Amino acid sequence: MTAPPRTYWLEHAWLGGHVEPGVAVDVADGRITAVRTGADSPPPGAEVLRGLTLPGLANAHSHAFHRALRGTVQVGSGTFWTWREVMYSVADRLTPDTYHQLARAVYAEMALAGITAVGEFHYLHHAPGGVRYADPNVMGEALIEAAAEAGIRITLLDTCYLSAGFGQPPSTHQLRFSDGTAEAWAERSAALEERDHARIGAAVHSVRAVPADGLATVVRWAEERRAPLHVHLSEQTAENDACQEAHGRTPARLLADHGVLGPRTTGVHNTHLTDADIALIGGSGTGTCMCPTTERDLADGIGPAAALQRAGSPLSLGSDSHAVIDLLEEARAMELNERLRTRTRGHWTAAALLRAATADGHAALGWDGTGTIEAGARADLATVALDSVRTAGPLPRLGAETAVFAATGADVRHTVVAGRHVVRDGAHTLVPDVPQALARAAEALRA
Repeated sequence: MTAPPRTYWLEHAWLGGHVEPGVAVDVADGRITAVRTGADSPPPGAEVLRGLTLPGLANAHSHAFHRALRGTVQVGSGTFWTWREVMYSVADRLTPDTYHQLARAVYAEMALAGITAVGEFHYLHHAPGGVRYADPNVMGEALIEAAAEAGIRITLLDTCYLSAGFGQPPSTHQLRFSDGTAEAWAERSAALEERDHARIGAAVHSVRAVPADGLATVVRWAEERRAPLHVHLSEQTAENDACQEAHGRTPARLLADHGVLGPRTTGVHNTHLTDADIALIGGSGTGTCMCPTTERDLADGIGPAAALQRAGSPLSLGSDSHAVIDLLEEARAMELNERLRTRTRGHWTAAALLRAATADGHAALGWDGTGTIEAGARADLATVALDSVRTAGPLPRLGAETAVFAATGADVRHTVVAGRHVVRDGAHTLVPDVPQALARAAEALRA
C-alpha cells in the first residue's frame, strides 16, 4: 500500500494550530520523515499539492451498503423505524460479490472526499435466513478487499448482533446479522486477520441487539486484542425507554455496568443522554462519534457533543448511512447543530473540528500516529482547493475556517494514503470512473 520515497510540496498546510505556506514533506515507507517549512517553491522533483493540505480525514462510522439507499429513502415521510424497513430490503439482496462491488465504489467516493481511513460497522455476516457461507467471514473479507482496491485504510468493526430487542429473537431480516450467541460471534470474528491497510475491531450493535449477559464476551474479545470497540448508543428514545423497562437503567449505565465503556470504546451518536450518562461516558474516556448528516436525515435529534467533550469524551465524525459522504460537512454540521440548539455561535474552533475529522477519528479506529502532518506520522494527506467558487476569496491563513465552513468534499483535489497518490487533481487513480461504479453497484441490487 506504500509508495517509493518522495517529496510533496504543500502550497499551504494545516499544521494543527495554524496554516503554514510553503511546506515540503518528505515521505518514505508510508510515513512522513521530515516536514520543512519556509519552502517558497517546490523542491526539484517534488509532487505539488496546490490548495490547503490537511491530514487525511477519518470516517469513523460507516455502513457501506446504506449508500444504495441514497435518494430512494427521501420519498414520503416516516421515522427511523420506517427507514429501517427499506434498509432491510437492500440488505436482503446483497451477496459477497455485490457487496464488494458496492463497497469498492463507496470507499472510492470516500477517497475523492479526502477520507483515508474508514471504520466499517459491519454486521451483514451471513446469507439470507442466517445460512452460513462456506467462508463465514466472506462478507467482511469483501469489505477489506474493497478498501484495498479503493486505496484507503479500513478498521473492520465486526459487530455482534443477536436480537431484535430486549428478550426478542432476531427478525427474519436480522437472521443475516446474527451468530446466535456472543461466543459464536467471538469465534467467527477471531478468524479475521489484520493486514497493512486493515485493522480488526469489535462492535456491540446496541444494547437492544446484544443481551446484557453477552456484553462481557465482546469486551473480553476487544481487550485481548487491544482493539477498538464501538457501539450505537442512545440513538433513539425508544431504545432508552425499552432499556429502562428491561433493566431499570439507561443504555449508558447498562454498558458501564458491564465494562463496555473505556478509552478504546466509542459510542456512536450518543444522542439522548441524561446528565449522568454524559458523566459516565466522559469520565471513562469513552469517545463519541457524531454523524450529523445521518442524525438529521433520520430525524434522530441533536446529541450533546459539546457537553460530552467537556466531560472528557474525545469527538470523532462519521458519515454513517451516507446520505452524503463529506467529512467537512460533518464537521460543519456538528458546530451548526450546536448553534441551533443553544442560539449561540462558536462552540468549536475550525482547528478543533478538523481534529475531530482527523487525529481523533483515526485514534478511534486504532490508527494511532495518523492524522497529523509531522515527522513519524503516517503519510496521509488531503488537499482542499482554495480557488473554487466555494473557497475563493478568504486569505490563505484562514484556510482552516474556509475548509470547515465553506468547502465541501467536492473541493478535495488530492488524497494521499501512505505516501501514495490515490486521488490526483480530483480523479481517482485506482477506480477509473467512480460515479459509473456507484451506478453499476446500485443497479445490480435493483436487478
